[in-house]
Amino acid sequence: MELTRVQVGLKNSVTEKVTESRTAKAMGSGSLPVYATPAMTCLMEKAATEAVEKLVPEGWTTVGISLHVAHTSATPVGMQVRAEAEVTAVEGHKIIFTVRAFDDAGEIGVGSHERFAVAQAKFLAKAEAKGQH
Repeated sequence: MELTRVQVGLKNSVTEKVTESRTAKAMGSGSLPVYATPAMTCLMEKAATEAVEKLVPEGWTTVGISLHVAHTSATPVGMQVRAEAEVTAVEGHKIIFTVRAFDDAGEIGVGSHERFAVAQAKFLAKAEAKGQH
């Protein structure tokens, strides 16, 4: 299996509104009612996932294997956040992305993310086998 349809430079972006449920206080990652780092990283992964999901072969998907980010600016409830992912390399089954997040005032986060293409059935069977020990 080759990821011939996934090309360097491929981009995708997704947005969400900062709600109370997406705050650090609500998610347990902090005590303040501002956009949570786990919410931001989830949005970054979503942008990356959606960028390539229709380009992998039938029966395959991608799974996140690493995420290195800096959350550099707080965003209050009510603002929109946009996450962007851009493919910077494809190495066999591994896809490497630059990820960024923005609110209306500017960049709030930046980093890198790696995903790995896997055969869905084989991957799930291996995961489920862990629970049978």
